[in-house]
Amino acid sequence: MLSITKGKTARAMKVVVYGSEGIGKSTFAADAPDPLFIDTEGSTAHMDVRRIEKPETWEELVDIVKEVAVTPDICKTLVLDTADWAEQLCVSHICKKYKQPSIESFGYGRGYVYLSEEFALLLRALDQVIAAGIHVIITAHAKMRKFEQPDEQGAYDRWEMKLSKHVAPLLKEWCDMLLFLNYRTYVVTTETNAKKAQGGKRVMYTSHHPCWDAKNRQDLPEELPLDFKTIAHLFSLTPTAEAEKPLDRLKKMMEEAGITEEQIQSVVADKGHYPREAGIDTYSDKFISGWLIKYWPQVTKLIKETSADAQ
Repeated sequence: MLSITKGKTARAMKVVVYGSEGIGKSTFAADAPDPLFIDTEGSTAHMDVRRIEKPETWEELVDIVKEVAVTPDICKTLVLDTADWAEQLCVSHICKKYKQPSIESFGYGRGYVYLSEEFALLLRALDQVIAAGIHVIITAHAKMRKFEQPDEQGAYDRWEMKLSKHVAPLLKEWCDMLLFLNYRTYVVTTETNAKKAQGGKRVMYTSHHPCWDAKNRQDLPEELPLDFKTIAHLFSLTPTAEAEKPLDRLKKMMEEAGITEEQIQSVVADKGHYPREAGIDTYSDKFISGWLIKYWPQVTKLIKETSADAQ
């Protein structure tokens, strides 16, 4: 039977912010509710924020995101700073995996196909973070390029994320808000009829423009001051669906794998974590998330090996 609902559904926010070097992307994200940074390039070294040690590999980055997803009380906002450095980790991983000197060496664009597929795994992991009730903010650098429309004459400069043409569309489609951060300048005419730029106020653009990418689904004004307070109300919503409790998730995984509570108790006791007579409902959420769920493939393998030896 179809389950049909009506009306808005509140959930955690998926936000991408990008802009030029030094515009204040990390500072902006630091004002989000209880942020935890995955600092891939060390840009928060002089900021008073909580951060996870810089991941050195792509696999480590994805594992960090997955671990945050199963530890819902670790933060209220996960900040990935930045997407372009994360992409470089992904490229290095793919080249090493397929023994290629560069992403261009695959031929026929196959390297970029692998890149899109691999980066999509990160976005799926971030979706698990969203499902746990944790907001996600991803920062990215901006670059300018010449843009030509096929039906128009001439070209113009356009700002876009400093990502490959295969990864950028994935990120734009994934997010709820794509915010472009820049300096608002004004061109004035002097007494000698010379043109002069003035201003320099930092702003964020929320809607698409021929000169930059941006979007929002919250009916925001096209331009806002570069201050997190202007969108803070969007982060104050508590998701209607409670984050799944670690014990409930463990029980589902046990059912899918055909593993009994007694088998879990046995392996946990053998490793010295809890007494054999302790039921799984007495285990702490931190232990369930940080050991049983995190190392579930190893746990199930150990249980199967123990069962085989008993036979």
